[in-house]
Amino acid sequence: MGCQKEIAKQIVDKKADYVLALKGNQGTLREDVELFAAEQKANGFKDTTVSRHETVDGDHGRIETRKYTVLHDVSWLQERHKWPGLKGIVMVESTRETGPKIESETRFYITSLHDTANRIAPAVRGHWAIENSLHWVMDMVFRDDDCRVREGNAAANFVTLRHMAHNLARRAPGKMSIRARRKAAAWDDEYLLSLAAA
Repeated sequence: MGCQKEIAKQIVDKKADYVLALKGNQGTLREDVELFAAEQKANGFKDTTVSRHETVDGDHGRIETRKYTVLHDVSWLQERHKWPGLKGIVMVESTRETGPKIESETRFYITSLHDTANRIAPAVRGHWAIENSLHWVMDMVFRDDDCRVREGNAAANFVTLRHMAHNLARRAPGKMSIRARRKAAAWDDEYLLSLAAA
């Protein structure tokens, strides 16, 4: 859906909150947020109110450290960009260590939550976990990115069918991977029927 004002307004109108990722296509909003965060970080955040939280995860031979900083003084940003319900900027600085290799990345979010970093961090983490796992499965198992269907509603229909197939395969009992379940369904009609009936 992306980071759009209309969506943010609908969320706020329904008495809910948002945490929306800022990407390159947000133009001046992303630029303003990056500049403000860099300036505040350089002077130790002494000119703004912040809350901070840090997590460290070790899994699959790598260590990932995430530093969450929520900048709460954003009236200037709200005045300039008019985002419905905007209450804070979230900066996530990730460092991933895999053996001698170290990778760093900084991501930015805007949020309508007026909350501390330790309470906003799970929302950010959950968003990425869902997005990454679903996109990875859809691309690696169903070759989603390779699909060249473009006519009319065909692309949307194919995406819906692939998501349905993914959900059916994921719910099936047993320890086979999604890819193996997909192959088994292609080779064995009885197994295919068991997936559809589950």
